[in-house]
Amino acid sequence: MKVLYFDAIAGASGDMTVGALLALGVSLEHLEAELRRMPLAGWTVTATRRHVYGIEATKFDVHVASHGAAGHGHVHRAFRDIRAMIDASDLAGAVKQRALAIFAKLAQAEGHVHGVAPDDVEFHEVGAVDSIIDIVGAAIGITTLGVEQCYVSPLPLGSGIVQSQHGPLPVPGPATLELLRGFPTRLNDGEGELVTPTGAAIVATLATPDVVPPLRVEAVGYGAGQRSLKDRPNVLRLVLGETAAAAEQDEIVVIETNIDDYNPELYEYVMERLLGAGARDVYLTPVQMKKNRPGTVLSVLCQASDREQLSAIILSETSAIGVRFHSAQRLILPRETREVSTPYGTVRVKVAVDRDGHENLAPEYEDCKRAARERQIPIKLVYQAAVAAAVRSSNRNQ
Repeated sequence: MKVLYFDAIAGASGDMTVGALLALGVSLEHLEAELRRMPLAGWTVTATRRHVYGIEATKFDVHVASHGAAGHGHVHRAFRDIRAMIDASDLAGAVKQRALAIFAKLAQAEGHVHGVAPDDVEFHEVGAVDSIIDIVGAAIGITTLGVEQCYVSPLPLGSGIVQSQHGPLPVPGPATLELLRGFPTRLNDGEGELVTPTGAAIVATLATPDVVPPLRVEAVGYGAGQRSLKDRPNVLRLVLGETAAAAEQDEIVVIETNIDDYNPELYEYVMERLLGAGARDVYLTPVQMKKNRPGTVLSVLCQASDREQLSAIILSETSAIGVRFHSAQRLILPRETREVSTPYGTVRVKVAVDRDGHENLAPEYEDCKRAARERQIPIKLVYQAAVAAAVRSSNRNQ
């Protein structure tokens, strides 16, 4: 899976994002050609190299004929107008989808702050030509690179007051803060506005604050900001990488209870009930409890929707008088089940692929047990035959 990591050293903005995407290998010619597919005139784009505290970075600029390089002016565009413009363009479907999702997220945030329906939100700074190009340009670059998932580091939000079309606003701006709900941030880190509404909208729409999985780094690009900062290089670093195995992430609930006064013969039945009711896994851990009593921790992994039902089973079937639970994140390798032919019959084999492309083969125990009993042979022979057959099957498929 192709992954893009936003390392927000000095925050994030639209032009920094596009600059870093260009540094990753997206050509300016391709970017401009794609942007010309929009019904939007009177602009040109440039990309120049800058050295920021010794780091070579790309500075992306949009030059608008009517307002010069700044490009903001007093342009007001409603979300519905921007949506219509992107819909009417010849942009690729994936680019349209990403760009519209960014603007929709921004409209929701602005609408919440100003008490306006998202469709009626009028963008000022973000409605200007250069900001539209920044957002659509980010969508073009990420699509061009084939990125499937984005992650982001904690965001430094800066401090102070910034001037806007609404007048002076605190840093971070209200819309920026609204956009970054649920994302790890560092308030009062840095001077001035480090995360712009455009940068926040791009990150909030395309990235997740989850821990980035192990990556094989393919390329690193730096996008330069406009200002010079005293305490850090004003760059956004994008890291492009590949996960060898398309590992999935999900969230589970862990239910646990400590027991020191229960007949251990009954645990088998309790585990059977819990697994039959939807538990992903059930296991027992020996512990030493108060008054030096030997005890057992009963642990259950499950989906959040099954928590109450499984907790009720524990409390009714065991001597426990309470349970505790917490959420945990899992990284899951892709897996499949293959049926292989052995001298002892057909056996199902679970195959998981790790980050380096190596296969983990696990014959189904029940299939091996059945074949061993039917043929009156050691189960290890069935197991070994199933692994060998699965290896031959993998080699044929390579």
